[in-house]
Amino acid sequence: MELLKCLLESNKKFCANPPVDYAREDVTEGKFPKRKLAIVTCMDTRLVDFLEPALGMGRGDAKVIKNAGNCVTGVFDNTIRSLLICIFELDVREILVVGHYECGMEHTCANGLIDKMLLRGVAPEAVAMVQQELAMWVDSFHDAEQNMRETVEKIRSNPLIPRDIPVHGLMFHPRSGLADKIIDGYAYCPDKV
Repeated sequence: MELLKCLLESNKKFCANPPVDYAREDVTEGKFPKRKLAIVTCMDTRLVDFLEPALGMGRGDAKVIKNAGNCVTGVFDNTIRSLLICIFELDVREILVVGHYECGMEHTCANGLIDKMLLRGVAPEAVAMVQQELAMWVDSFHDAEQNMRETVEKIRSNPLIPRDIPVHGLMFHPRSGLADKIIDGYAYCPDKV
């Protein structure tokens, strides 16, 4: 409860003296991303206020979808559902999958996660309901770059994603901000249309 109280106090101070007139800015910014871009990336805290500026983007430029390890686990998982809204409701025309080096998912395993869940009081029956899916997701992630490539391919080949949407991929260094290992999604476009 102390953390929530601290956050709310910070919010009051911020609103009393915001660095930008967000209400006025929203008249020009709106909910549609200016660059018509959706970014699928990891929830790693080191990327906050770092990834977008390192790529030359600011508020209102892109829709950013974050999850553990920038993963896509199924044809209609949360990431795909979010991308569908981005494309069909918010005029997104390109997708960028951003993996990052030193990703914590590389060192996570299903059994270790299950042990921690049980130790924290999660019912064994609840764990049993997701154990197989958990193993398929967590235990298949061993290399952040390979995962990024697989995520790009899962989005590209998804039957719900229009074939004219380029899906790019890159790796990001969470210490230096350097982006590399680019997969150019435009190479897929001519034969997709």
